[in-house]
Amino acid sequence: MPEIKPRFEFRAFAQSFGIVEEKMRAISPVEQIRESLEIYIMSAGNNENNTKIRNDLMDIKVLVQVAKGLEQWNPRMKGQFPMAVEMIKNEVFPAFGVAMPEFKRESYTLAQYINEIIKPHPDLAAVNVFKRRMGFTINGCIAELAEVYVNGARIMTANLESTDVEAILAAKKMIALEDFENVNYLLAIKRVIGMEPLSDTSMYKATF
Repeated sequence: MPEIKPRFEFRAFAQSFGIVEEKMRAISPVEQIRESLEIYIMSAGNNENNTKIRNDLMDIKVLVQVAKGLEQWNPRMKGQFPMAVEMIKNEVFPAFGVAMPEFKRESYTLAQYINEIIKPHPDLAAVNVFKRRMGFTINGCIAELAEVYVNGARIMTANLESTDVEAILAAKKMIALEDFENVNYLLAIKRVIGMEPLSDTSMYKATF
């Protein structure tokens, strides 16, 4: 099997993306529209493992490296609910970097995991995220413009992904994203829920 190379990413968050959206639509038609409802698990113990759950499937990605201001993420684990307690102990909680709770079951459904393990934990938070994503292709990069609701709070995100760092950097200029801060979902959600402080840069560069 050919090796799957993790893509580099640039993602920005703002209340709106006026000229960025105009340029994206001028360069590429909307290729697809997708909607999803996901649960992100936020941990006060780390900013390098991104955990989300969709359709009873847990996906944890780890930050591999940062190159020229772009982040490269790689899958750390995938799991399905109901989930055995051994997997939660050995693979999930080490990614959170927080104290291990007491487990009273041999396996957990998603509802049991959220209500009995995550919500009572002082350093963890379960956050509901709804996404409506529009997909584009910009300079050979996967591009996205999305409306995102974080526990009901609406924000927008624009994203570029590729294995080619220089292609992303060129695409940023093409759609006027150079002055925005690179903010991944993990950090953006933490800022929205108050687990991390808001950026001290201008509102234009990074609102969340």
